[in-house]
Amino acid sequence: MHTIDRDPLLLTPGPLTTTLRTKQAMLHDWGSWDSAFNRITGDVCGQLVDIVHGTETHVCVPLQGSGTFSVEAALGTLVPRGGKVLVPNNGAYCARIVRILKILGRDVVELPAAEDCPIDPVAVEAALITDPRIGHVALVHCETGTGVLNPLAEIAAAVERQQRSLIIDAMSSFGAIEIDARTMPFEALIAASGKCLEGVPGMGFVIAERAKLEASAGNCHSLAMDLHDQWVYMQRTTQWRFTPPTHVVVALHEALAQYQEEGGVVARGARYQANCDALTTGMARLGLRPYVPAQAQAPIIVTFHAPEHAAYEFQAFYQGVRERGFILYPGKLTQIETFRVGCVGALKPQDMLHVVEAIASTLTAMGVLAAS
Repeated sequence: MHTIDRDPLLLTPGPLTTTLRTKQAMLHDWGSWDSAFNRITGDVCGQLVDIVHGTETHVCVPLQGSGTFSVEAALGTLVPRGGKVLVPNNGAYCARIVRILKILGRDVVELPAAEDCPIDPVAVEAALITDPRIGHVALVHCETGTGVLNPLAEIAAAVERQQRSLIIDAMSSFGAIEIDARTMPFEALIAASGKCLEGVPGMGFVIAERAKLEASAGNCHSLAMDLHDQWVYMQRTTQWRFTPPTHVVVALHEALAQYQEEGGVVARGARYQANCDALTTGMARLGLRPYVPAQAQAPIIVTFHAPEHAAYEFQAFYQGVRERGFILYPGKLTQIETFRVGCVGALKPQDMLHVVEAIASTLTAMGVLAAS
């Protein structure tokens, strides 16, 4: 068995395993009004907009909290109080957007799809044609409840043809899968520090069209979640309105430096794809099947069918793999028993081979797999 002399590696969609450099960036204290910290915030926001080539049209608004905070802030700020939103739904995080919109009092139209299939752009466009009151489409790019990658470019084109606005939940794809604001129109893109950029959790951000953000004053239901107010204040003072997650911001600043050193979105995505390939190939040798068809699988997280064996029990399986140095993720599906293995973070294909070894060893100890 692989010798464990470190913290367990996180095989989750966030928080992720981070590098030593990123951890070390958090060893200093920062003043929230200090000009040095404010320059770091500005640099981080500029780099985030650059990743989607949106400097001419978009701005970045950071927000304290998890990614879901920023999803709610974007919907509450950019969708007018009388607005109506189409939500293509093929998983748990799409369903969360539906729930947020209902709580916010925004009209929502749900477009259901199978959890193991990508959203159909034709169905999205048909729904927009049918209901001219729909002003926005809120799309989860990578549905990490299952690992399905939805066809963003095609859906963005359909939304543009119907002259509506697109809000992208790119929580698990930003930084690893190319999104170009110059060729793929969107009103807002939402992501977070602790995902594919390999920072630590605690800060979300919204990359929004400047003109749409400027026009959104008064929409928001909340003071803390008001992206327009946050952006206006930061433009005027360079400071956050309320106490910022200082250590998270400087860790992200360091993570972005490493992101550029690695080669940006192309290199990051290629490493994750190599991780995914090593994982699925190894798991196939154990007889463990992915839930999502290969053509719809994102290289971010893979959902596997649980072994159909009387001796299998997830908590025992989870604990056994953890003792061998890896933290897995439970499945999000309700009708089918599954578990998930993330391919993102400061991991390489060799790490994924060790994951497979740990899974094989655990299942053998449980009596699910025969000893070789």
